[in-house]
Amino acid sequence: MSGFPESEYRRRCKTLQGGMKASGLDALLVTTEADLRYLTGFLTRFWESPTRPWFAVLPAKGAPIAVIPGIGAELMATTWIADIRTWPAPRPGDDGVGLLAEVLAGLVPASGAVGLPMGPASQLRMPLADFKTLRHRLAPRRFADAAGLIADTRAIKSEPEIARIREICAIAGRAFDRVPGFATTGTPLSRIFREFQIALLDEGADWVPYVAGGAGPGGYGDVISPASDRPLAAGDVLMLDTGAVKAGYFCDYDRNWSVGKPAAETAAAQALLHAATEAGLAAARPGATAADVFHAMQRVIARAGEAGAGGRLGHGVGMQLTEGLSLTAEDRTELRPGMVITLEPGIQIGPGRMLVHEEDIVIRDGAAELLTPRAPATLPILS
Repeated sequence: MSGFPESEYRRRCKTLQGGMKASGLDALLVTTEADLRYLTGFLTRFWESPTRPWFAVLPAKGAPIAVIPGIGAELMATTWIADIRTWPAPRPGDDGVGLLAEVLAGLVPASGAVGLPMGPASQLRMPLADFKTLRHRLAPRRFADAAGLIADTRAIKSEPEIARIREICAIAGRAFDRVPGFATTGTPLSRIFREFQIALLDEGADWVPYVAGGAGPGGYGDVISPASDRPLAAGDVLMLDTGAVKAGYFCDYDRNWSVGKPAAETAAAQALLHAATEAGLAAARPGATAADVFHAMQRVIARAGEAGAGGRLGHGVGMQLTEGLSLTAEDRTELRPGMVITLEPGIQIGPGRMLVHEEDIVIRDGAAELLTPRAPATLPILS
């Protein structure tokens, strides 16, 4: 399963086209995997190859036009997209630029504007030299930033999207439940990471783009480390964090375990993070801001120490591991029903020792809904 019913994509395009009209945009150009898939349903891991650029153009009215390398034509034809234009990529002399310019010139008047994401977290997935050529060919047409338009539209998930995130959260939950079976004293962390990825795939994940974690006496030094061969030892806290994918949608959450009975300060830190998450969950209601949720969790953490070094205490999640808002003191993004976010409080226990806890939730009318199986307030113990 990869795509949704055609009605889902038409709804998305209609919403974007309303924003385009309000912003004075005659067409919208997207070049990244998530944005292109959001419009078309085109799901492939071929994006791992940076050789070929891929484009989709959303006109002011009607369905998107795919402007893609010929190798993707057959797969794109299985989506709802009917207008598929291809070139034999890679073709360094004109790697789709001429074809893309032709499409845009036919949709956008000389005095018009093409929307292109330019703001935070956006990327231009084509050679900069080719974009320079495209701008020259389309002049005097101008390019305008459409990052906010796309981000705001993607932030509100439909019920089918939420169902997919809920499913991958459940898959990861079952994989986390299997950790005590392979994470035992003396097992190298690298082996635990591999076994965890195997468990995720075995439980139904399509692929596992992201696994991180750490282990150390009473806590760990950071939350983004790859695995070392250091064996798990008594007194360690083990953390595993995953961004696994099912049908094109991510989960993003972690779990902590203690190897043997935890020290009193470690147990207290776990209880504090559980309480901070509860505070964030209570604050995450429509009309609140990302900053409101940050402060709700930070007030709890401040009772015992400083936040972890990550800077934010959560973020949006969906077609990408991190997308949209950040739970920081400065982010005034208003929460709306359908937003899926993480709650990720962290605490610095001591030099080089921290604990982080993460859950995924969806904003609802009233109380938010947990999409992840809720972690316990006390650290589970590994033998």
